[in-house]
Amino acid sequence: MINYFNDYANLCFEKFGDRVKHWITFSDPWAVAVKGYDTGEHAPGLKLGGSGMYKAAHHLIKAHAKVWHSYNDTWRSEQQGMVGISLTSGWGEPIDPHRQTDTVAAERYIQFHLGWFANPIYKGDYPEVMKNYVGKKTAQQGLGTSRLPTFSAQEKTYIKGTSDFLGIGHFTTRYVLQKNFPFLQVPSYHTDYDLAELVDPKWPAPGPKWLYFVPWGFRRLLNFIKTQYGNPLIYVTENGVSEKIQCTQLCDEWRIEYLKEYINELLKALNDGVNVKGYTAWSLLDKFEWNKGFSERFGFYHIDFKNKNKPRYPKASADYYKKIISANGFPNPREVDNWYGEAMDSCSTTHQSLTTDSLIAHMEMVTEIILPTVFTLCILISVVLLIFYLRNHS
Repeated sequence: MINYFNDYANLCFEKFGDRVKHWITFSDPWAVAVKGYDTGEHAPGLKLGGSGMYKAAHHLIKAHAKVWHSYNDTWRSEQQGMVGISLTSGWGEPIDPHRQTDTVAAERYIQFHLGWFANPIYKGDYPEVMKNYVGKKTAQQGLGTSRLPTFSAQEKTYIKGTSDFLGIGHFTTRYVLQKNFPFLQVPSYHTDYDLAELVDPKWPAPGPKWLYFVPWGFRRLLNFIKTQYGNPLIYVTENGVSEKIQCTQLCDEWRIEYLKEYINELLKALNDGVNVKGYTAWSLLDKFEWNKGFSERFGFYHIDFKNKNKPRYPKASADYYKKIISANGFPNPREVDNWYGEAMDSCSTTHQSLTTDSLIAHMEMVTEIILPTVFTLCILISVVLLIFYLRNHS
């Protein structure tokens, strides 16, 4: 699979490299590995007993490195582009910063999420804490070899430094504390690192049940990356919030507040010296979201999936985000308040348009589908009745 993926990447470089200058090999490989091969929530839906996710991640990392070297050796001098990877991670905050077990557990949380992939790429190997904990758990389960694969000395050298930039996806934060899981017959990624995740009941939860509004965690994560990995060039590739209620919500004031606070924390991180080059919110459009399909909506633009033409309608956050982009930040509180008012006004107008379009689409469905169906049924019933009539009078 590593070689197949490399062939695919080289085809992309050949066909599009004259225009595409920023390449991401994998987006959110943590979710691919853990939810695809441990919990089974995402495709391919496998539950491989605490080893599959580590094998999957191992091959993802090696595939990434091979593609980076392919670009570096064959295409870079001509195309002058960049190749990186995009890692999604929450921030883990110790529930008691004065208790060492909690601070160590919070560090372990980050290493088992972000460090799992970033450490090999920036330092040449898995985080020591991962090797220790997975090795310890493996031994407790009576297995001779750690469930976490190992890189050879040659592979470590080959993988280290294979990133021209680091893509970061971030959505939320957790409080973390030490928790020792008892011996389990079925090993699992989530029991390997011996910690528990908590949330503050005061944290707003505007979106799905896993996504809490904790903007200060964003700045701390970015500063952690700066300290751990030599202040690499960062592009924020994902940051946003979806709707909790399954109905049309164009006046999404909670998304505006989320954007405002999280982008402010990003600006603080820039002042801290973090090397952030760009920010892209998640996401432009409502679209297909993992195993949630079209039911979870992160977009600035609402898509009416029931309409055959899939029309798009800007939410209030779209108008607000345009203002942020135009100003490259937040100029002053009064002007930012005006942005909010204008965004709310525009979404109210758009909502009227959506309501009208939905009614028209409904009428079109009645005209194009229901009426012909009813007409056809009437004809069939008439034919049946005629047959009965003729039989009775023959």
